[in-house]
Amino acid sequence: MSRREALIDVIEALHAEIAALKASDVSALEAATRAKLAGIDTVSLYDGEAPSAEVKELAAEANRLNETCRIYVNLMAANVRRRLQLLSGNMAPAYRPGGYAFA
Repeated sequence: MSRREALIDVIEALHAEIAALKASDVSALEAATRAKLAGIDTVSLYDGEAPSAEVKELAAEANRLNETCRIYVNLMAANVRRRLQLLSGNMAPAYRPGGYAFA
């Protein structure tokens, strides 16, 4: 498999990861993550080789999609943290534009 093909696989896996995160589908998320990591392992076999312009573009797209995944995960973690705070009675102040307020 070429580096280009491996990056395309990573991009497809990242799209699947985003869909799984949106759907809260743990099984699909696990499968997409495994596919993404396998693709990254394949891409890493080409370390040291100069990337073509197309490979650079594919890598940039993969990076953007990975950033989207990171944002989804962070938002989900923040929502869980807030729910746990509410359930435990630990009402930490929440930031609101213009200052802090209790939610």
